[in-house]
Amino acid sequence: MSAKAAINKEVFVPHDEKMLAAVQVKRKTKKKIPFLATGGQGDYLTFICLSVTNKKPAHVTVTKVKQFQGSSAFVKRSQWTLDQLRQINGIDSNKDCAEFDLTFDNAFDQWVAGSAGEKCTFIQILHHTCQRYIPMRKPEFVNCQAKLLGEAQAVDSVVVRCKVFMNRVRKDLVAHHSLLRRQGNSILHSAADSVTSAVQKASQALNERGERLGRAEERTADMMNSAEQFAVTAHKLAMKHKC
Repeated sequence: MSAKAAINKEVFVPHDEKMLAAVQVKRKTKKKIPFLATGGQGDYLTFICLSVTNKKPAHVTVTKVKQFQGSSAFVKRSQWTLDQLRQINGIDSNKDCAEFDLTFDNAFDQWVAGSAGEKCTFIQILHHTCQRYIPMRKPEFVNCQAKLLGEAQAVDSVVVRCKVFMNRVRKDLVAHHSLLRRQGNSILHSAADSVTSAVQKASQALNERGERLGRAEERTADMMNSAEQFAVTAHKLAMKHKC
């Protein structure tokens, strides 16, 4: 498991939060330690994390997390709400660099990220998060490359395009469904008409067949009557000649 995944699991998930971004940093200049301070915990790794609560309304925080040498645990050291963030200084707007400064209402830190890419990714996500969750008095982004600040607009544009596309697909599906229903009804009507026509033809054929059988029976009866009359006449003639 990566360090960032472990931070999310150990520090944020138990508090029903999810981590949006994290960057490993070190101070640009070493922090002065008071002469009388003792009992330090030695070397440590520092991460600046951005997180949001799962429950609504959402609350976004910037948290400093440390992992001390010899320990696998991550410890939450300092935390600020997103609306306490006043300025993000990208140091150089013309080229990638790993340095950046964060200014809060009651704190100011100068950091160097593990790489320029990590810093750029963190600032992109931080800018987008500020645009989404802070309706007024947004923090100031200075000396940041335009490509970093345009990411939020690009994301919003992609979201809008996706919504438009999904609405178009939904309309097309509804129209196609209606067409299928109409076609289905038309097919049913056609099938019903065909069945009715077939029944009518069969009935007509049976009627015609019945009529033909009736005429045949009549002709047969006529022929039998004629034969019977012929037999009677022949018998009479035979008796007459006998006498």
